[in-house]
Amino acid sequence: MPTQPSKNLEVFKNPNPERDYEIEFECPEFTCVCPKTGQPDFATIHIRYIPDQLCVELKSLKLYLWSFRGEGHFHEAVTNQILNDLVKVTQPRFMGVLGDFFVRGGIHTTVRVEYSALQKRV
Repeated sequence: MPTQPSKNLEVFKNPNPERDYEIEFECPEFTCVCPKTGQPDFATIHIRYIPDQLCVELKSLKLYLWSFRGEGHFHEAVTNQILNDLVKVTQPRFMGVLGDFFVRGGIHTTVRVEYSALQKRV
């Protein structure tokens, strides 16, 4: 059976929760659809985080990112949605998502969003 896109993000226990360390992912084939024109938008999504008790499982992350292919999203909205969904399932110490969108209409767009558990506690 072929693999299907999914909004289900899976996690596993952090093997070293006593230590801060950074995990980075890069997805150079991210696509969604412009909600105004219906044209495809292409981006590289960069994710970096410091896990607390949980880490995101890579296959589920891939299928999650694939799930945006047929959906209409503004660059700002989709980048924030990815951060929100990942923070919800992993509760990291820190997480940042950068959406580096290809040029459209002569404009190159990057959207950077961050979450910090320390800021949340203040």
